[in-house]
Amino acid sequence: MNRISHWIDGRVVEGSSGRSGVVFDPATGEQQASVDFASVDDVDRAVAVAKAAFPAWRATNLSRRAEVMFRMRELVDANRKEIASLLSKEHGKVLGDALGEVARGLENIEFACGIPNLLKGGYSEQASTGVDVYSIKQPLGVVAGITPFNFPAMVPMWMFANALACGNTFVLKPSEKDPSASMFIAELLKQAGLPDGTFNVVHGDKVAVDRLLEHPDIQAISFVGSTPIARYIYETGTKNGKRVQALGGAKNHMMVLADADLDMAADAAVSAAYGSAGERCMAISVVLASDAIADDLVSKIKDRIPAIKVGPASEDGNEMGPLITGEHRDKVKGYVAGAEAEGATLVVDGRDGAPTGGFFLKPSLIDNAKPGMKCYDDEIFGPVLTVTRISGYQEGIDLINANQFGNGTAIFTRDGGAARQFEFDVQVGMVGVNVPIPVPVSYYSFGGWKASLFGDTHMYGPEGVNFYTRTKVVTKRWPDPSTSTVDLGFPQNR
Repeated sequence: MNRISHWIDGRVVEGSSGRSGVVFDPATGEQQASVDFASVDDVDRAVAVAKAAFPAWRATNLSRRAEVMFRMRELVDANRKEIASLLSKEHGKVLGDALGEVARGLENIEFACGIPNLLKGGYSEQASTGVDVYSIKQPLGVVAGITPFNFPAMVPMWMFANALACGNTFVLKPSEKDPSASMFIAELLKQAGLPDGTFNVVHGDKVAVDRLLEHPDIQAISFVGSTPIARYIYETGTKNGKRVQALGGAKNHMMVLADADLDMAADAAVSAAYGSAGERCMAISVVLASDAIADDLVSKIKDRIPAIKVGPASEDGNEMGPLITGEHRDKVKGYVAGAEAEGATLVVDGRDGAPTGGFFLKPSLIDNAKPGMKCYDDEIFGPVLTVTRISGYQEGIDLINANQFGNGTAIFTRDGGAARQFEFDVQVGMVGVNVPIPVPVSYYSFGGWKASLFGDTHMYGPEGVNFYTRTKVVTKRWPDPSTSTVDLGFPQNR
């Protein structure tokens, strides 16, 4: 049985806790590995190593840091199929989805290659007579990332690329459900020339998480996961004096107006709802269909579902793999089972005909869902798409804005005025216009509003650089010694 251990100080280190978790093959339901769960001592060791590595890495010039990122970019690109294979093996997503994940993560490493430009400060000459003022961005120290199971390669890249390029050292706690990608990434960073101790990986459960949140030498925490845990991470981390960005859950709505291209909207809804088996925080889980076109749209979505090939990633042609665990699959099935009792209409039942032997569930489609129903209110995080019928634009915008989440949303319409008004009105952090999954490119930043984000800084891009640095302002004067006098006041600009 394969054993997955920690990565500390540039090498694999076995855990000391005596505790471990099971890593399943979601396509078969069988255990394929065990993963060490970190003890407090294991976490402390990783943090201590990162702290010791920080002074030298911080002092490393920007060109050298960029060089490491450029090398890492080439290594990830060269090994993208190997990384994707690890994702498919442990998460279950089909190869196409896995390769897409690697590609989007790679964008963030490419962004970090520009760190010499991204860390430029500002300079004001002659702010006062003979006085210049300038600002500089400096790293925080040891920072940590706690990442989810659904994107075990991409989300760590959201975090460590900017953090390392800015001069911080990093401790990653990936999901214990699919930990191998993080270990492979650690090896690639070492090959890229990153000094030992600068990037470390500890696996585990709440013991590891809580120690990172409490550790006095951790300066900042980045997190992606469910809203209850995001709230816990934010409250516990900030209570312990840390800077925290914690991205939570989502219930993403796609509004389809009466003038929309219905074939385009149906294609988009199917792709955005069922890709990666719905296990992504930017999945479309609610279609708000205008009454005038709702019957046609539901029919078009229903007609497309049988063409989705569900099965293991190891078989060519499959488009949707299993869910991550049997427990999660059964939870998702519960939402499908309860929909009709709540008054919704079960149009396609994904519980029927799913492949056996793994954690599979086929796509489900639920019509006439409404607020107050669990299938509408909760983040299901599976291949379940609900349809809510609306009288028009205003009812749709009211439903979106009333929802507790504000991660992503989309509108499908041919009306530019309606689309512009939607951008203005909607209380959501990421908006698509005829784009169902509006994940920002790497030179913008990712993050929602309301219960989808705890903290005030979004992930990666320019806001990521700001999160992993703090600004220092220097006021400087070089007086002429022959005219120097004592001045007990503040510098004056008038």
